[in-house]
Amino acid sequence: MYLSIQLTQLWEELKSNHLAKYGTVTAVTAISLVLLRRWIAGGVCRCRVRLDGKTVIITGANTGIGKETAHDLAMRGARVVMACRDLSKAEKAAAEIRRSTGNGNIVVRHLNLSSLLSVRQFVHEYTASEERLDILINNAGVMMCPKSLTEDGYETQFAVNHLGHFLLTVLLLDMLKKSSPSRIINVSSIAHKGGKIHFDDLNFNKAPYDSLVSYRQSKLANLLFTRELARRIKGSGVTVYSLHPGVIRTELGRYVQTRHPLLSALLSFPALLLMKTPSQGAQTSIYCAVAEGLESHSGCYFSDCKLKEPAPEGKDDLAALRLWEISAKLVGYDEEN
Repeated sequence: MYLSIQLTQLWEELKSNHLAKYGTVTAVTAISLVLLRRWIAGGVCRCRVRLDGKTVIITGANTGIGKETAHDLAMRGARVVMACRDLSKAEKAAAEIRRSTGNGNIVVRHLNLSSLLSVRQFVHEYTASEERLDILINNAGVMMCPKSLTEDGYETQFAVNHLGHFLLTVLLLDMLKKSSPSRIINVSSIAHKGGKIHFDDLNFNKAPYDSLVSYRQSKLANLLFTRELARRIKGSGVTVYSLHPGVIRTELGRYVQTRHPLLSALLSFPALLLMKTPSQGAQTSIYCAVAEGLESHSGCYFSDCKLKEPAPEGKDDLAALRLWEISAKLVGYDEEN
C-alpha cells in the first residue's frame, strides 16, 4: 500500500513536470530508477532508543559505514570510542561528528587490527581508563587486497577481518559482561556465501592466492565466530550478531580501483545506481546495536534490518568450533587464564 501511494505521487509529479514533453517511456524509466534506488537502499532502522550513559566502541569509525554508525549512535547520546588505525583521519572525523551532533563525548583511540600487539595495547588502555562497554561494533576491514602478511605472520585479510577482531572481542568480554545487557556486532558480508575456511592453509601458502577467495574466507569467519561466541556466552547478558551491510560506495573497494582501473571506470556509473550510500549501509549495524527484542536472536545473521538466513557454510557448528580453537591458538588467547 505504501509503495502504491509513493508510485502514485511520483507519477503525479512527473505529469506536472511536462510529462507530454518527455514522453511516457522517459517517465516510466524515471519511475523505475527511483524505485530501484529505494529498493537498493534496503531497510532503515527506525528505532528511537537513546544511549545516554552508554559507551560504544566502533572499529574503523573514521570513514564509510563506521563513521555513519558513529554519527547515529552519537546522536543518541552515546559515548563513542572510535578505534582507528589512522589517527589523523579519525580526529578529523571525530571533530565532524562532535560538531554535527552536539555530542562532545567522542573519543579517538589508536587500533591497528593487523597487529596483535596493538590490539592488546588498545584493550589495556581502554580497560584502564573506561568504566564500561555496552556495545562493541567490529566494523573495520579490508577487501581484496594484494597478498601480504602481517607483522605476526598471518595473511592480511584473515588477520584484519577476523583474527584482530577475535582477540579484541574476547579480551573485552569481561567488561561487556560487567556492563550487561550489552551487545557485540560483527560486520560480515554476503560474500560468506561460497566461502571456505582453509584450515590447512589459512595463509594460502600452498594454493595460488586469490584475493576474493581470501576475502570470502574472512567474511565466513565473521559468521562462524559470531555463532560460536553466542554459544559460549549464552546467559551472560551479552548477545552477539553478524550482518551483511549491503554493497556500498566506500573506500573499502580501493584495491579494486587501483588494481583494475578500467573495470573501476566501467562500473563507476552503474555503481551510482546499484550501490548503497554509507548512511544506508550503516542501517543494519545501527539496528543490531539498538533495536529492542533481539536478545533471543543472539548468534544470528541480519541484512536490511531483519533476520536473514545465512548460507549453509555459515551454519556449520563444527567448523565454528574448530575456527575458535585455531583462532585462540593463533592469537595466544587462553580463556582459562
